[in-house]
Order: sequence, then C-alpha cells, then structure tokens
Amino acid sequence: MSVTPSIFSFFSGSGFLDLGFETSGFNIVYVNEISPSFMAAYRYSREVLKLPLPEYGYHDGEVGDVTQLIFGRQAETFRELVQDCCQSNNIVGFIGGPPCPDFSIGGKNRGFLGDNGKLSTAYIELICQNLPDFFLFENVKGLWRTKKHRHFFELLKIQLQKSGYILTERLINTIEYGVPQDRERIILLGFKKSFMANIGIKFNDEHLLSFPWKNQILYNKENIFTYPWIHSNHFKEDSIIPCPDNIPQEITVEYWFKKNHVINHPNAKHYFQPRAGITRFASVAEGDVSKKSFKRLHRWRYSPTACYGNNEVHLHPYKIRRISVAEALAIQSLPANFVLPENMSLTNMFKTIGNGVPYLAAKALAQSILDFIEVGIKSN
Repeated sequence: MSVTPSIFSFFSGSGFLDLGFETSGFNIVYVNEISPSFMAAYRYSREVLKLPLPEYGYHDGEVGDVTQLIFGRQAETFRELVQDCCQSNNIVGFIGGPPCPDFSIGGKNRGFLGDNGKLSTAYIELICQNLPDFFLFENVKGLWRTKKHRHFFELLKIQLQKSGYILTERLINTIEYGVPQDRERIILLGFKKSFMANIGIKFNDEHLLSFPWKNQILYNKENIFTYPWIHSNHFKEDSIIPCPDNIPQEITVEYWFKKNHVINHPNAKHYFQPRAGITRFASVAEGDVSKKSFKRLHRWRYSPTACYGNNEVHLHPYKIRRISVAEALAIQSLPANFVLPENMSLTNMFKTIGNGVPYLAAKALAQSILDFIEVGIKSN
C-alpha cells in the first residue's frame, strides 16, 4: 500500500526541500515564505518543472510570517486548513528550516534571542498548536554543538514531547547522499504518538525504535574524507587536470558541472562581475579554501558549504571569476532543469541557493520518512 502524505511547508525559500519531498511521493499542499522574491522563484521554478499548484496556496509577505499563524489574524484560518486536510484522511506533515544565522558559528550567533532565532521557537509552537502527524526541523550544527544553543534546543524538544511527539535526530552531512558539498545540518524528526499507534508503529516513550536513518546513505561520512583528495593545484585559466582514479568522481564539483550542463544552463551567465580584484582572483590556487572569503573550488573535490553571504566568495576552479548561479545550483545537487528567474537579483539568487537544503539530501530524508510510514502501515 502506497501513501501520499500532505506537506505544509514553512520557510520554503525557493523550494529545494519541497522538491525533494515532491519527487519522493509527497504532496505539497501549502507553501509559506516571507520573502516575495524567494516565493516568486519558487513559483517560477515549479512552472518550469510543470509541478502542480499547492491545494491551499502560496503565502508570502506578511501572511508568510510564521508568527502570524500563531498569534495573528491568520491563525484561525490556518488551523482550519490543517483540520480540513486531516479530515480528508490525509497523513499531514510540517517541514521547514527556520533561518539559522543566529545559531551559526560563522554567523550572528545571537541564539534564540535573535530575530531569526525566535523563528525556531515560532515553528515549534506552530507544530504544538496544530499537531501534524509528523514534522521535520532542519538547522545548523551550531544549535547542536554550542552549549548555550544546545540548551535552547533541548527545551524545544521537551515542548514537543509534552505535545505528544516521539523524536529522533541526526547530524547529517549532505555529502552522504551524493551532494558534492561538505555541509552538516541537524535534522530533528517528530512523529505523533497517536499517529504511530494508528498505523502500527511500535515505540517507547524515549525514542523511535528503528527509524531508517542510514537506508539512503550512499557514502559513509566517516570514510568519505579519507580518500586521497587533491589539496590544490596552481591556478591556470582553462587548464586541464585529469580526474584521479582513486576518488568517488560522482561527488566532485566538475562531475556536477558536466552533469547539469552548466555552460548552457539558463542561469549560466548569472554571476557577479568584479569591478576590481582580477589579479587577486588569479592568485588563489585551485582548491585553496583555507580563507574566509575568496575560496577557489577544486574541480576534482567536493565544495565547502554553499554559503554565499557574509562576504564568502567561491571562485570557479579554472575561470577568473566567481561561480555562476547555474554552478551553485549544481553544487546544491538540483536537477539540471531547475531554473531561477532572470529578473531575480543576483544577491537574492545566491542567498536563496545558500539557504536551501541540497536536493539529494532532501530527497533522501523524504524517502526515509516515507519508508518508515509505509513499513508501519504494511505491518498493521
């Protein structure tokens, strides 16, 4: 028996996480994003991909503020939408990754008191008020590893447990799922006790007994960094360097550039043109990612975390320029036919790409959730 759970998406950005769920068999019914620019990109990309409109619509601007769904004018209307979806015998899930600079070691680090930090509290409150059958919460590793942030994270989990959820969490690295990028993120999943009892999933009050976290992993993160990756090469424009035989080529930058045909991609010409600094660009060795900014990717290695704010600049391996939007999308493992609109500003293009959950990681997480639910239903 196959199921098609309905998804309410929050902090949706341009929809990388949603796309992973959609292509794994979930139905996106509600999309919530406060930035009109990101929402326009979300809608445009899905028109290009010929994906259906969400049943309960797109919500951006003021109505895309999650706090409005808890305390504001939209709260009652939103509850009615969730109840309507539940009454149709749908399995309902919430997914979202609240903006994370306040928990990022390299970001603002203001914690739960920062404007973005408060959105994590709001998202958890939204879950506890509306009680979906399951939820996904994604955030940076600083929320897990920094002492003051970890305390806040534990308080959020206690709130969820008191609301009837059994939780399971993992610090993932998206490279595990075939993404050409070293990117660690916390994934917290919660399943409502009554939902699990209804579909026959056995559990105790402490944790899920057998969530299939590892079923979709392609590369063990303990082993992937032990390969003899090339550290650096002297930069030469349009140079040719053959791929070494003893590395997994499928998680390298150049493999994905070719896979996504980035030269001919609609976003191929979208990159920042430097007003000065060409000499500086040429002085950075291919593969030198040691500095905070001006990191030159190596064609035959994975990328560092795709984060293009805070003056972090990623340079093309063998061109005297920054990487393009097409190339950044490839590093985020998006399908080759995923396109951002031409009228979107370059700043917003790179911001939405850096904020997004890499597509292959999203798809793997979605498939793991679906497998977990379907195993329970089949055994019931």
